[in-house]
Amino acid sequence: ECYVQNTAREYAKIYAAEAEPLEGFGEAPEIIPIFLVHRPANNIPYATVEEELVGEFVKYSVKDGKEINFLRRDSEAGQKCCTFQHWVYEKTNGNLLVTDLQGVGMKLTDVGIATLAKGYKGFKGNCSISFIEQFRALHQCNKYCEMLGLKSLRSTHQKQRKPTSMKSKTLSNSPTVKKTVSKKAREPRDFTSSEN
Repeated sequence: ECYVQNTAREYAKIYAAEAEPLEGFGEAPEIIPIFLVHRPANNIPYATVEEELVGEFVKYSVKDGKEINFLRRDSEAGQKCCTFQHWVYEKTNGNLLVTDLQGVGMKLTDVGIATLAKGYKGFKGNCSISFIEQFRALHQCNKYCEMLGLKSLRSTHQKQRKPTSMKSKTLSNSPTVKKTVSKKAREPRDFTSSEN
């Protein structure tokens, strides 16, 4: 838990250093540090300690990407969290994604990290690779992504799809009648959402 959150914190510091000088960007999200404490006299000898966050606690992203969250899409903090995810994804060439962003205002805690199966530079996250796939499919860039010059994931995601091809398929009722059905029409459709 400490390793994941403090690793995400380091990425957040670099993100803030790049974003805050940009005109109109303003404050960047901060991931608060978490510390492991050893208490040898206690029945549970290890505990984590972090700053108490006071105020309305909001989830700006969720681990599985399925929860609808208007505060994420419509609030400044939510948009900046989405941009942070996009920035990390791009900086790590799609190998790592900080997810489960939540907290009070711009102060975040209890985050997760998803990595590709092989990990990223020796680091393996605590979330499934499916979170990266969902992010790539569902992320919608906002003005903060544009301010940082991040590349749209829509064009990248669409390029990875195979072009549709036409194949003949024989109808089962008549061996002499053929019907042309595009490959795309036969494949299951991808789930898409207007949610960030």
